Amino acid sequence: MARTSVPQLPAPDKQLSPFTGYTRQHWEAIADQLLAATWHWQSPQGARLDLPGPPSGSGVRLDGLEGYARTFLIAAFRVAGAEGDDSHGWMQKYAEGLIAGTAHPGAEDPESWPKIEDYDVFGQPMVESASIALGLRMTRAWLWDKLSADQQDRAAAWLKQALVSVPAPNNWYLFPYTVAGFLESVGRGDENTARARRRALRLLENWYSGDGWYTDGDGGSYDYYNGWALHLYPLLDHLLSQREAGTALTSQQSAYGRRMHRHLQDLGHFFGSTGAPVYFGRSMTYRFAAAAAVGLGAITGDTPLTPGTSRRILSGAVKYFIDAGALDQHGLLSLGWHGPHQATLQGYSGPASPYWAAKAFVALLAPADHPLWTAVEEPSPAETADHVVPISAPGFLLQSTAKDGIVRLHNHGNDHLRAINAEAGSKPDPLYSRWAYSTHTGPTAAANQADNTFTVMWRGAKGERTRVHPMGVGAVGGSGWAASWHRPSFPGRAASYPGLRVTSMVVVRGTLEVRIHIVEGAPAGASAQASGWACGAEDGTEDGTDLRSTLVPLAGWTHSVQKVAPAGTAFHQVAEVPVLHAELNADGRTVLVSLAELTRAPAEESSQQEHAKGVRDSEMLRDSIDALRVTESEVSFTWAGQAQHVRVDVETKTVAISKQGNS
Repeated sequence: MARTSVPQLPAPDKQLSPFTGYTRQHWEAIADQLLAATWHWQSPQGARLDLPGPPSGSGVRLDGLEGYARTFLIAAFRVAGAEGDDSHGWMQKYAEGLIAGTAHPGAEDPESWPKIEDYDVFGQPMVESASIALGLRMTRAWLWDKLSADQQDRAAAWLKQALVSVPAPNNWYLFPYTVAGFLESVGRGDENTARARRRALRLLENWYSGDGWYTDGDGGSYDYYNGWALHLYPLLDHLLSQREAGTALTSQQSAYGRRMHRHLQDLGHFFGSTGAPVYFGRSMTYRFAAAAAVGLGAITGDTPLTPGTSRRILSGAVKYFIDAGALDQHGLLSLGWHGPHQATLQGYSGPASPYWAAKAFVALLAPADHPLWTAVEEPSPAETADHVVPISAPGFLLQSTAKDGIVRLHNHGNDHLRAINAEAGSKPDPLYSRWAYSTHTGPTAAANQADNTFTVMWRGAKGERTRVHPMGVGAVGGSGWAASWHRPSFPGRAASYPGLRVTSMVVVRGTLEVRIHIVEGAPAGASAQASGWACGAEDGTEDGTDLRSTLVPLAGWTHSVQKVAPAGTAFHQVAEVPVLHAELNADGRTVLVSLAELTRAPAEESSQQEHAKGVRDSEMLRDSIDALRVTESEVSFTWAGQAQHVRVDVETKTVAISKQGNS
């Protein structure tokens, strides 16, 4: 196991912060120690922080710039939030690096920054230009204004390259937007800056799906970029503009503030009792950046969360990763989740990539006397009660249970395909295409047995879900449902089978999930396979509980097995996945029903079971539902002990849940 380190922190304050013990002083200490660790790896003049580790696809020169830019964000939030108090001299260090990096852009030397070009040529510097511009804007009085005119000219000239280069067709358009915002704030605006800002905001309107959710580019792609990019950049720009104008900020002044407020109604439910966010989507090595929008919303007032709840979520996320070993033996954020984890990464991930976690430190822009820091911590939504939260825009259903602190995300709308991508020939992305994700499990690697999938097997090939067609989400009286349909996509020449269609539904209550799949038009000889949650053999926790995953066949399935995913997940070195099998009716309809559960239970209870660790007694789980009826036209049942009836009309593909007491 890789060696890790723990920062030196003040004593926990359990009166002010009964859940985490963290205060603003803890945040400042973590920021300072993260920065100090990275500066051990500086280039001679500080323009690059060449952190150890395998290079990204963009190469070591870009990785060094990334180290400078992303840690500069931490320093900027730290110093701006302290109104210029900079006892560690961070601004001087970053000023010297800026001067050296922009003296001869593109030169092959230890200091010069790469030029900014189109995203498909050498565009990654555009990403870093936004962090640098944002840092300069927040710390103008303590860095930019102290540069000579020539130094400012060279830095501005480098930044302006971002305005005329082509961004990737997604949140990247907010990078030149952010650069333009800084340039205009220091009197260097022109038609290019105005165009970059108009273009980004126009696209943002196109990508807004409603209810506080943006899709990351054209298509159905929803992830944490919604909060740490698509919401953060325009609202932070608004906040800085108001401060620069000396105008008092009031809650929900802008459309972006109102959208943030709505988004945080949902985002607050994405964090479990451990502090971890639901693991889904790309760039998860950014870790506690997932909570950045919570901090910014608390500062601007655009949030439905109380200050105590906001800090609980923010501090809980940071503490979760610090305690889980996210810092390596050098005190650096590792490329991974808890510790190093190769499967967490994308090709653009380099040694400094994890420092986009810096965005969580936006919370430090709230001064010490702000309610975000002075209010007593309150429980997060996942700790207060069981919740079922339907989120229509992305087709998500959140299911959380207070007894185990687990949040589960049921995905019936997200597929990470661009609008121009065809269904056939596309490959499912484990970070987006799985049916469910949680705060306690991660998706298995693509080459391993997949967790939370439904696959049609035909002639030795796997027909998988690529394009997702959402059919709705809803909640009634403590229960919730989500539904979607897809055409299974096969590899090779038989990319699809005419008429083959799978409609899938999940109905949840408490820790339970009734999963329903309706397969129509299957070819002769086809079969189906479905899997449940991936858990590990080393799931014992400090509180004496084990994580357990169960998948019980109720109708249509013929047998079940446990399969091993040797590459593990971000949570487990080796994972086990329950899998069901069934034969499909040729050219007809097959209705398949199963009951799944992911929960934590006392370790002693798990060890006494006859099955492998993590598998609950199937008969006990079956007793959780009553009066199950499955035909070709209907699936219906009642939750045991609850006067609530659920009926799925197989013909119309609709779900009806009676109100409590009206069964």
